Amino acid sequence: MAERRDFMALALEEAEKAGARGEVPIGAVITHEGSVIASAGNRTRELNDPTAHAEVLAIRAACEKNGSERLNGAHLYVTLEPCAMCAAAISFARIERLYYGAADPKGGGVDHGGRFFDQDTCHHRPDVYSGFSETRAAALLRDFFNERR
Repeated sequence: MAERRDFMALALEEAEKAGARGEVPIGAVITHEGSVIASAGNRTRELNDPTAHAEVLAIRAACEKNGSERLNGAHLYVTLEPCAMCAAAISFARIERLYYGAADPKGGGVDHGGRFFDQDTCHHRPDVYSGFSETRAAALLRDFFNERR
């Protein structure tokens, strides 16, 4: 359990960096066999790219590092429940386990919304674990949006 919290702490650091750049503070870390192979924070504004979510950027970096489009055996730690786009990328990358912090009732695609992994057309379903560092992850987002209102 401590290991998972440590990896989520790294994802939270990525989220904080994203927030400092003016991005929505979401961070992601991908591990394989207990080692970090990629990490990222949101960069949609910086890159003018609506697909530059933390999860997608981390998946791209991990695939590049591995020289493969598949991340079999990898674990993804992300501070917010992935949206449907990110859930699809997680599935296509064949990530084994997904750990996320805060739930996203409005935009989530895993336990809310379209529930991507529950669809018959989903070819790979990772094991999903939620609520890791949920309070801190939710506070980062809440504070970010409160400052902008």
